[in-house]
Amino acid sequence: MAVGRPISLTPNIASKSVSATATAAQTSFTVTGGYRINELGVYRNGVRLVQGKDFTASDGSTVTLLSGATVGDLIEFVIFDSFNIADAIKTVGDQTLQGELTATSGFTIGITSAGTLINDDSGPTGITSMNFVGTGNTFSYNSTTKTVDISISGGSGGGGIGTAIKYSDETTDSPFSYIEPSAIVEENLDLNTTNAGVTSTYIVSVIPTVQVISGVAVTVGSGKTMVIDVLQLGGR
Repeated sequence: MAVGRPISLTPNIASKSVSATATAAQTSFTVTGGYRINELGVYRNGVRLVQGKDFTASDGSTVTLLSGATVGDLIEFVIFDSFNIADAIKTVGDQTLQGELTATSGFTIGITSAGTLINDDSGPTGITSMNFVGTGNTFSYNSTTKTVDISISGGSGGGGIGTAIKYSDETTDSPFSYIEPSAIVEENLDLNTTNAGVTSTYIVSVIPTVQVISGVAVTVGSGKTMVIDVLQLGGR
């Protein structure tokens, strides 16, 4: 059986201190950042003042001494506030968390594609998971860059050339694929060591006819060789 009055713990309290140096006979002070009414400590040269007897603080912004300060007096304001975990984790903007974070439930990672959130349940897509279909598709954690590297290999059907033809379930690739007879280049392309290999490389297309629309330029950089209809389908 407990003896005496049980001890109850108060919620976590956060506080900050703001100081000001008084001028001669100064009575009014503005507290930087404001304060919560009745949750403020005021000190004059280290001696705590009593609210209502030594000062008034009723508007959340200013503190008024009932007797003027002496020039050089150090007036300190200790501002108290409740600490809530909801305020500690921001819902908007960037935030850095140091150490391990463990979530037992309700933890969601945003997945974006071309800048659009695709796993938002409230949005039009509502995607909540990603499946890697086909052999050779893998993902792994890169500890150097702190990223997840995703490797997507060609489908199991169609020999890896062209667009695979599906079976009747419209999901499984058959051994066959198809290639369009022609294609159109609709914007400028500069094929160089930035996007077409850092060494002397062949730039190929399996499509027999490639048309560049009027006003668009395709530039083949130094050391690059372009081969159209690499499978020589156009002569069949």
